[in-house]
Amino acid sequence: MAISAMSSEGSLSSRLSALVQRARAVKQETSIDPPLQISALLDDNEAIVERIEPRDLRELTAESAAKNILYPILSSARINDPSFVDVWNLLDIVQGCADRDLCSNQLVLLLAEEVLDSLSIADCHVAFNYLESRREAILSGGTGTTGSKEMVILRTCNELLRRLSRAEDPVFCGRVYVFLFQSFPLGHKGSVNLRGEFHVGNVTTFEDWIVSEQTDDQVMEDASNTEQVESVKGEVKAEETKPSEPESSVERKPTTKDLATLYPVFWSLQHSFSNPPQLFDEGKFKHFQDALEATLAKFKEVDKVIQSGESARKAGSPTTADDSYDEFANAFNPKYLTSRDLFKLELSDVAFQRHVLVQALILIDFLLTLTGTAKSKPHYENAQQSMKYNFTLSDENTEWALGIKNAIANYLQDGPDGKFYYRVVDTVLSRDKNWVRWKMDRCQSFTRQKVPAKIFLESKGGAIAAVTSKKDRKPAGVPPALRFVATAEPGKGLAQLRQRGKFTKPSPQDYTVRIETTDQEPPTEEDARELNEKITSSTWRGLRLASQDQLSLFDRFNHANGLKSLFQPGQTRIEDKGSDPQPEQSVEEPRADQQGIVA
Repeated sequence: MAISAMSSEGSLSSRLSALVQRARAVKQETSIDPPLQISALLDDNEAIVERIEPRDLRELTAESAAKNILYPILSSARINDPSFVDVWNLLDIVQGCADRDLCSNQLVLLLAEEVLDSLSIADCHVAFNYLESRREAILSGGTGTTGSKEMVILRTCNELLRRLSRAEDPVFCGRVYVFLFQSFPLGHKGSVNLRGEFHVGNVTTFEDWIVSEQTDDQVMEDASNTEQVESVKGEVKAEETKPSEPESSVERKPTTKDLATLYPVFWSLQHSFSNPPQLFDEGKFKHFQDALEATLAKFKEVDKVIQSGESARKAGSPTTADDSYDEFANAFNPKYLTSRDLFKLELSDVAFQRHVLVQALILIDFLLTLTGTAKSKPHYENAQQSMKYNFTLSDENTEWALGIKNAIANYLQDGPDGKFYYRVVDTVLSRDKNWVRWKMDRCQSFTRQKVPAKIFLESKGGAIAAVTSKKDRKPAGVPPALRFVATAEPGKGLAQLRQRGKFTKPSPQDYTVRIETTDQEPPTEEDARELNEKITSSTWRGLRLASQDQLSLFDRFNHANGLKSLFQPGQTRIEDKGSDPQPEQSVEEPRADQQGIVA
């Protein structure tokens, strides 16, 4: 029933306080779980709170009354105190009110936001468990729209992420992101970078100010050395009598830079990784080319160091339940350590090399979407203007990008578990191209509508009727497989039926011989069609028989050679791939159906 506005807030506060007191007796645990059962708090036909009219007054009164109960608890109890369970009970009670349309459906999220804002980071680790455990109830509860809930969730999680350090709290950051992803549908635009803006604020600082300046003596010494070199060149040129080979015929080996020279060049790559459009300038693109080539050459030169924890596990060392090793967190690097003292060690770390090279692959894929061929695709021409760029990659730079991408792919496959690692990277990048293309198409909805119940029942009935066994009919005439019995001489039909070839299962080799003995030059197109059908049928039957006890031979199968390739001695396809450094999926050309940009 409706109550007066003057006493509504006080009455509701008293009612919520009484319910919190009653919840202590109903729920004996002092932890977040299990959730409080609202039905256990109420007697038969008892309302949880009285309904206030109109709706705006009801929502404001409920929010004010709930905060009047929440703030004293937060100010007097710590999260580890048993009395802090009143906070979780209050939130469950408010959620019960939201389910009955007695308050705003976002009130429980607003109160949870207040709780997180009042706690330290260490206490937020515990308090966030409430949102994770009640996520489905919070998102589904209430009769209003979910738009207001989404705004509160975004604000709460973003504020929490601003307080967290990805270097010190990577796991908690991951929990917050997972909660966000689970709270929003897959195609929701709220988590999409619609304008394709780059995170230019992610700046990697390094000691680029340490540059060895030349003194006057060094300048004079360099000048004298230059004169000596010129004189030596003149003498050598005068003594030359035999024509030398053209320079193009001499294979030049790439030279690697020393650590002091490579240090600023290497870390300058991060500027391009965080802001790819700066490469539209020809000078910066040339610098990026030189830096990436020098980095890859140095990676190939240095001795590789695998982290001890990973190598020990691969060596077969026993693991226990108390083993705190985490193979995913072992190589985690939220922020690069750019000290010169660590530079040599970082270059030797395989995980560090992979971090950098995968960044390079992402950037190169972005550049390859700006070629003339890629920009002529229909999905790029119809994309939103904010996702288009006036820059077009030249043919020369395109050739370089394809070459360096192929070199990086081959290098990644040469490391420990390299082929598996590169396959994972290539799969992730390929799927990301699909997401980027979807974003360029203005995030069109791909959610399927629910099938109406009537159509579902009709389809179900049709499927049942299709598989229902029908009455067997008597065969008309003699089956083709038994015609030899009817045409055999009296007394010899049973003898022919007992021949071994009539009941012995053929082998795959038999089908191979059958294919080889087939006439390969039919006179007419009709005969050619029948021949192809026979060869296809024999190949399929042979493969089916071989799959029963000769499955290992399928690594040798080649469509060009057909069934006989199973029984030809030689290397398997896996062994051939192991000897070929080329990646499984060609990187010479970007996929036509997966062109996109990196956002």
